[in-house]
Amino acid sequence: MKKNALITGGARGIGAAIARSLAKEGNRVFINYVNSQAKAQKLADFINDEGGEAHPIQADVRDDAHLKTMFDRINEFGGVDILVSNANMNFTPKPFTEQTWEEFAQKLNDEVHASYAAAKLAVPNMINKKYGRLIFISSTLSESPAPTFIAHGTAKGALDSFSKYLAQELGPMGITSNIVAPGLVLTDATKNAPDDFKEMIRQFTPTQKIATPEDVANTVRFLASENSGHITGTYTPVCGGAYLP
Repeated sequence: MKKNALITGGARGIGAAIARSLAKEGNRVFINYVNSQAKAQKLADFINDEGGEAHPIQADVRDDAHLKTMFDRINEFGGVDILVSNANMNFTPKPFTEQTWEEFAQKLNDEVHASYAAAKLAVPNMINKKYGRLIFISSTLSESPAPTFIAHGTAKGALDSFSKYLAQELGPMGITSNIVAPGLVLTDATKNAPDDFKEMIRQFTPTQKIATPEDVANTVRFLASENSGHITGTYTPVCGGAYLP
């Protein structure tokens, strides 16, 4: 029986790679998007043409009413079994000394609220089935600070802690909760980064390469599978060893 996988921010980059990967595993995937309707539809068409099953689904995951409408639709298919909380939240890159509380709090609130509210809607169905996979896309910047990324890194750090609490509370109910933390990944969002910066990252990376979206998707695919049932509360960096805890 197909499991239902919801990927928030699933139309582009890492999210799209995750959608393709989970579809290949036989899951029914729901590709959440806000504005990228054409990309979401194109991705769904590709997956369906390849023999999978995919549904684009619009919702701003920062909006509780949007989230409820999205989950109500997925409940028609039996509810969410796998939640991949991947939606990107914009932030203001500034050092602490120049940043306002409002700029800092915007990122913190958007990041944690979107994942909290989505998990809140997903978990009741998972409890009923005694099965569920919660996967939150974080960042190595939560553990390895970089200049001007204080809002982003702190928000992701809160997400890391949130996942541990879910793992502890929900484990007896057959639900796992894990963090996947990419380092620099080659996507549309990073393609304009200076070449010398990307080369510096590559040289400091033990594998001598920069991650692709597929590298992240491969990790998510395992954590979303039935084979990962005894793995919960983890933080998995996908960065070729550039961050070594």
